[in-house]
Amino acid sequence: MSTSDSDTIATTDSTVTPVENTNRKQPFPRGFLETITSGWAERPELTPDPRAQAAYTAARRAAVSAAFPGRRLVLPAGGYKQRSNDTDYPFRAHSAFTHLTGWASDSVPDSVLVFDPRADGSGHDVTLYLRERADRTSAEFYGDATIGEFWIGPRPALAGVASDLAIATAHLDHFVAGDSDVLLDDDDELTRFVSELRLIKDDYEIEQIRLAVEITARGFDDIIADLPRIVQTPRGERAVEGLFHHRARVEGNGEGYDTIAASGPHACYLHWTRNDGAVVPGDLILIDAGVEVDSLYTADITRTIPVNGTFSPIQRKIYETVREAADAAFAAARPGVKFRTIHEAAMRVIAERVAEWGLLPVTAEDALDADNGGQHRRYMVHGTSHHLGLDVHDCAQARREMYYDGILEPGMVFTIEPGLYFQIDDLTVPEEYRGIGVRIEDDILMTADGPVNLSAEIPRTADEVEAWVAGRIVTS
Repeated sequence: MSTSDSDTIATTDSTVTPVENTNRKQPFPRGFLETITSGWAERPELTPDPRAQAAYTAARRAAVSAAFPGRRLVLPAGGYKQRSNDTDYPFRAHSAFTHLTGWASDSVPDSVLVFDPRADGSGHDVTLYLRERADRTSAEFYGDATIGEFWIGPRPALAGVASDLAIATAHLDHFVAGDSDVLLDDDDELTRFVSELRLIKDDYEIEQIRLAVEITARGFDDIIADLPRIVQTPRGERAVEGLFHHRARVEGNGEGYDTIAASGPHACYLHWTRNDGAVVPGDLILIDAGVEVDSLYTADITRTIPVNGTFSPIQRKIYETVREAADAAFAAARPGVKFRTIHEAAMRVIAERVAEWGLLPVTAEDALDADNGGQHRRYMVHGTSHHLGLDVHDCAQARREMYYDGILEPGMVFTIEPGLYFQIDDLTVPEEYRGIGVRIEDDILMTADGPVNLSAEIPRTADEVEAWVAGRIVTS
């Protein structure tokens, strides 16, 4: 960044709180202080119509209110988090705050959503407290690099936010914490409830996840089209990451999580995000990436691609086994069955195939024994599915009986993502398997008629992937 608060903010105006570290500060001259607050055009106070999700967020707030009668609930958006010294990470509001307000990528740090119980016991008055935009006659306007509009651009006004979100607003200065407040992330009951509230997605949420998947698909196409240049880049994994980031920022808010661009043996490390390796013809590259759209809903998709466009026989065998496991999991997903059935179906395929290949010291049935088995999990240690939405691992604070042991219902959105990973130094597998990692991950919507693969248009079979690479590579 070209400037920071330590570059220029020092002033003789006593209304600006001095900063302790002044070694780089230049005082504002009196002439600046006398003229900076005048000569500005009038700013229109916009009061837009409520955004599309306002009716949905009102229904969500009503559900929260009904679940906590007579209790004052406080749900902060959160604030900036320090990256280093005087720089912060980009702000992202708490997912529960966004879910209940509809305020997403445009939300303001330090805002607080408050449910005040009515005296007559008829529910709650809900107020969104936020820092009102500062008048240009105030020192905050030019003297505060964190929130001053001279530095960060226009901030929303209370009336505009109230109209936009269809919710009452008040200045943050008027918020007073109470001793009996039920505070999000401090109170287990509230934290659990707002997490479980997101298990079933409404029409708006489903639409946003579909959009995230569509943009993610274009991000994968960008990578495939540029494979020749990626191969020529010493840290080709970074080139993959950068291409996806460009698409995510141009069409969305960014990535929903750190992109995994894992080529060759790196694909066997489940959360490889260093992305500092070469992309070498003959290897596979595992790309796990998802675009987060402006509403903050995200996709989460993985494809494993042969860098030179063609799977070797052993790569194809492993890849198609993973696809078989994914297809079995998809077939098992039906309304009314337990969520864990998805994982069990995928793991049966994995156990049977690695047993056939002679990689297990026991039979597949022995490995699948819930108490004494698990030998096959050496090659797939992670779960097969997780809920998806505002968080890539959505509804994470839900109770086990509502999540892993819960029942699949229409409106749920989740991943199916089996894999096989044979690490480069794993002596339990033949040498030809070592260094091969494969994962296939799709985003699934459960409907009354069964599951729908939202990411099915992104090539999945080995033949489709080879044709994808052959058809999209740009040569120049």
